[in-house]
Amino acid sequence: MVTQMKHLLSLLEYNESEFVKLLELAEKIKADWVKGKRPDLLPRKVLGLIFEKPSLRTRVSFEAAMMQMGGNSIFLGTADGKIGVRETVADFARTMSHYVDTVVLRTFSHDTIVEFAKNSSVPVINGLSDQFHPCQSIADILTIRESFGPKPGKTVVFIGDGNNVSRSLAIACALVGYHFILTGPKLYHFDKEFLILFAKRFPKAVLIQSSDTINSLKNADIVYTDVWTSMGQENENEKRIKKFKDFQINDRLMSKAPKHCKFMHCLPAHRGEEVTDSVIDGEASIVFEQAGNRMHAQKAILLDMILGSKK
Repeated sequence: MVTQMKHLLSLLEYNESEFVKLLELAEKIKADWVKGKRPDLLPRKVLGLIFEKPSLRTRVSFEAAMMQMGGNSIFLGTADGKIGVRETVADFARTMSHYVDTVVLRTFSHDTIVEFAKNSSVPVINGLSDQFHPCQSIADILTIRESFGPKPGKTVVFIGDGNNVSRSLAIACALVGYHFILTGPKLYHFDKEFLILFAKRFPKAVLIQSSDTINSLKNADIVYTDVWTSMGQENENEKRIKKFKDFQINDRLMSKAPKHCKFMHCLPAHRGEEVTDSVIDGEASIVFEQAGNRMHAQKAILLDMILGSKK
């Protein structure tokens, strides 16, 4: 019988105070790391990484996080057994639960992660799905707090489509009291199902959708973008490039934002498409601090999932 288990599938598992505590834990972990402190917080614990998609930041940050905390990890790519192909998702989950202390799944379908979690007796972490990317958004908010402090009220402008990254970032912003603006072609705004879910969970949160980049940027503290064509959408690439060509983040567009505004990108970037070199490598960019914070955020997530689930 599968017991009730704590998972991280979308960020909706957290309330506002729990989410802030997670961020504060990540901040403490990073502060210790900067001082050269790497205590064995998860000795002899084992992390299972099951990836249907390629990865740099998610895989390396989780493996590095686990190793620095005294644990280890096991990586399974598509060559090691496709979830739901060689055996059912449920059987895969039940088997893995005997070997590892928590699992990170990076899949195409969010339904795969939900089904896996239902049948897992260890915590399941969404390392990316077609619907959500919660680990990225935790690191994003951590990075914003480093630049602007912990106070609410900041405005995050995501220029792109209503994809997995922007969905999770909208949720994360609501959890810390930030305003979130999605700016892009109307056809690529958030779907109705997500908007209903968001409004029900965060009735007082500020979520705006727009196609007017100049107006969106006038009060921006953060300008954030992602690739125009995500993994699994390659057949839409030519169409998306045409639709998004006027939403490129370049020096002209950044000049419309306040001078203190910072630029973020979840990476990998398609330089010359959604963002120019001058912006991603410019003074306003905190992209690589953001990437580095994936590891510190991952440590907090792992501690919360593994130790929190034991309570």
